[in-house]
Amino acid sequence: MHSLPAQAGIRVSLAELINMRHHVHEVQIFSTPARRSPLIGLHHSKLRGRGIDFDQVRAYQPGDDVRTIDWRVTARTQEPHTKVFHEERERPIFLIVEQSRRLFFGSGLALKSVIAAHAASLLGWAALGHNDRIGGLVFNDSEQHEVRPRRSKQSLLQLLNWLVRANQHLSAGTPASERDGFSLALRRAREVLRPGSLVVILCDERALSDTAEQQLSLLARHTDLLLLPLSDALDHALPAAGLLRFAERSAELELDTQDADLRQRYQALGEARQARWQRLAQKLGVLLLPLHTRAGVIEQLREQLQQRGSGQ
Repeated sequence: MHSLPAQAGIRVSLAELINMRHHVHEVQIFSTPARRSPLIGLHHSKLRGRGIDFDQVRAYQPGDDVRTIDWRVTARTQEPHTKVFHEERERPIFLIVEQSRRLFFGSGLALKSVIAAHAASLLGWAALGHNDRIGGLVFNDSEQHEVRPRRSKQSLLQLLNWLVRANQHLSAGTPASERDGFSLALRRAREVLRPGSLVVILCDERALSDTAEQQLSLLARHTDLLLLPLSDALDHALPAAGLLRFAERSAELELDTQDADLRQRYQALGEARQARWQRLAQKLGVLLLPLHTRAGVIEQLREQLQQRGSGQ
């Protein structure tokens, strides 16, 4: 594929996403021995414990879970023994990143597709620095590309490569698709992810269909979710800019933005989308960190995490 030049705020380059690793220290995303991240134990949600590995067998003690009794050792020694487990050092972190046509839009600092790419890269480097396994899935209007979680810089670079390719393919002329790529990506994540994984969702705010909401609910049964829906100011409010004409293929649309009632109905639709994400996050007990195009990813995440860390 011929690579288009990266344009600030419009397209991303691999070098740009690799450079995000130098900014990980600016946002306390994951806990360290010295600092506890506000991502842990927020709202009704608490990131589940990491997976567990078998460690040793010891004599059974009152209060131990009877389901962990090692019956073979118990039979051999004629004394009850139980298996002891320890936490794994890393957990799988899976980034689901949208790069579809609807994200190729923005009226602020950058397009939504660029904000999504920057956030995915920052979270990926943070996970790798936290000794976690990192993988993910990049999807657009017609296809998806998957990288299995591994504790490897090559795994993250492979994911970032797919992200850049998808981003480079975006243009205003990209054909619209009836395919629900978001729901298909979520279904794939359910197929490949182990319980206890952390799934980070970076998608357009408008991606939350009934099917996608059902898939997120099923995914939340066995994994932790971090929801980062993306929006632009123009997704929520229309300016009074007079008569606007839109055309796509043979379809045409004309809007009179001087019509106050029209603008009010448009704003109500945007507020309804935001409220739906909030209801879903509360229902599933997961963390919601909405992103927008008016500021950079580092600034947005730092501000939100600081607010949540201080209990606001």
